[in-house]
Amino acid sequence: MEDKILEGVVIGATGGALAGITVYLIQFLHRKCVDCIESKRIRTWLQVNTSRNEWRSTRAIASWTNLPMERVQYLCSHDSKVKLSTGENEDVWALRSKIPEPTFE
Repeated sequence: MEDKILEGVVIGATGGALAGITVYLIQFLHRKCVDCIESKRIRTWLQVNTSRNEWRSTRAIASWTNLPMERVQYLCSHDSKVKLSTGENEDVWALRSKIPEPTFE
């Protein structure tokens, strides 16, 4: 009798742990997919709406892509194809492919 109780507890704990891990993985994958889709939306907008060596503000990007400013800042800062300005203007972004690399002599 005690063996069956112990077996039921082990089975219940294992099932609960697997369910928790499954829910976490699904949420993680969903978050990554949404990040990827929204980052692509930002990169596409920057590609179409900026010329060479032109920077766009977080506010402009957020307005045109219908994303909150905080979300745009997060996505741009985590996207390797988007660069934050280190010049005198703060909070402006550009595609790395459209910004010339500095030359050091």
